Amino acid sequence: MQERIGLVFQTFLKVRTVAKVMRVLNDRGLDLPRRDRHGEPCWARATVASVATILKNPAYAGAFVYGRTRMRKIVREGASSAKVPRPMEEWRFVVKDRYPAYIDWPTYEKIRGIIRDNRAEYMRTKTRGVPRDGELLLHGIAWCARCGYKMYVRYKGGGEYVCNHLRSHEGLPACQHIRAPQVDAAVANAFLTALAPAELDALSRARKAQHQMDAALRTSAERQLERKRYAAALAERQFNRVDPDNRLVADELERRWEAALKELRAAEEALAKQAAPEAITRIAMGKALNNKVIALAGRLPQIWQNENTTDTQRKALLRCLVEKVVLDRGEYDVATVRIVWRGGAVTDLEVKMNVNSVVKLTRGTEMRDRVLDLARAGMLDDEIADVLTGEGHRSPNCAEKVLPITVQRIRLSAGIKIAAQRNRWSHDPRVLSAPELAAKLNIPVNWLYVQIRQKRLLIDRQPTGAYLFRNTPSVMDAVRSLRSHSINQLDLRISQPHKEGHQHA
Repeated sequence: MQERIGLVFQTFLKVRTVAKVMRVLNDRGLDLPRRDRHGEPCWARATVASVATILKNPAYAGAFVYGRTRMRKIVREGASSAKVPRPMEEWRFVVKDRYPAYIDWPTYEKIRGIIRDNRAEYMRTKTRGVPRDGELLLHGIAWCARCGYKMYVRYKGGGEYVCNHLRSHEGLPACQHIRAPQVDAAVANAFLTALAPAELDALSRARKAQHQMDAALRTSAERQLERKRYAAALAERQFNRVDPDNRLVADELERRWEAALKELRAAEEALAKQAAPEAITRIAMGKALNNKVIALAGRLPQIWQNENTTDTQRKALLRCLVEKVVLDRGEYDVATVRIVWRGGAVTDLEVKMNVNSVVKLTRGTEMRDRVLDLARAGMLDDEIADVLTGEGHRSPNCAEKVLPITVQRIRLSAGIKIAAQRNRWSHDPRVLSAPELAAKLNIPVNWLYVQIRQKRLLIDRQPTGAYLFRNTPSVMDAVRSLRSHSINQLDLRISQPHKEGHQHA
């Protein structure tokens, strides 16, 4: 019984929710010690209530406590008052180190805090809540910098964080809402940067903790099997000692013996199923980790981005270091993000947000004037975009650079027209585009595209999306041969420059 109660605490510190502890125990067929209606000890299937009762009992932390509950009047028909729990700080008497303890008092307080955070009404109680499903990273830890209330998530159009407390409770306008993707990316990058030096040590501790957890579960299952063997042997001895003439007693003892044997057989099968895969995994993972643990250093970003890593796991990882994130959308295209780390350290970030017009950019007016000056000087749109990017400007919907289309819109809105713009398909005169090659050979240009699509004409595509052909007699002759079916395939890929016009019969 002591071993099983200790396992409850050990499992909770690993999985961190009451419901998961219940599922772990039941999946492995591990019952919990309880008392029946007569006060006698018995074993029963784990429930959320039974697990929570063990975790919240201060006696298991070695403390005698008086005044954990209070009477409160209940306005309900047929009920005048009921017992309700008091907060820990309102307990009347607490005498520590009174009993042999399963856990120390700081661990007990930590467990109580985790359970409180996991409650469904975490928005009302202002706790972080358990990491939940959903791709938004800051669910439960995002706070509004303007009004100080928690922000909730809204999965609409890519997701956003919304401060709606004043609107919901006081009828005032919504405080602010912030698009989530850019904020999540900035916080994740800061987290990975902060965690990188400790990554190898964290992997080692996680491996050790997993081994300890597996060993504890396996030991508990073996103890339970031993107990059921004893119960079956005891039932057998009782049946063998009964007077055969007393048929009613004999039938009852036989029924108890058969039930004990069935429970024993089920426990043996369950332990055998768990032992085989665990042994294989232990050998395989042991070799893999012993040989490659050093190679894992620096791979946390890849693990973070791996498709097999769930959103819940990413959130749980983030909360190991981050206490909360305070957000302020700002008036223009820069959002202020303050990361409050566990322990009190603070990191302030400025995140560039997408906006819907140049006017809403922080340097939008400056960029517009600069575009008009360069356009009046006769500079082309793509050249202007490169100059502005070098000066630190950006397009409303692009955080890295200024797009030529942004320059064009600003120029046209001011009525400035340029007779000739550089064509994005312009290329070196020593090569020909597909339309130019088709015109020179007097063949349909669509025929060239069909041959490329059918892999009969092999050629690399340029970054602009165009196909460029060398303007040499050998290439012209090779294309004519493909057109006349003299050859079945033509390879003009850049990766084979020494085989220009290489033909496959």
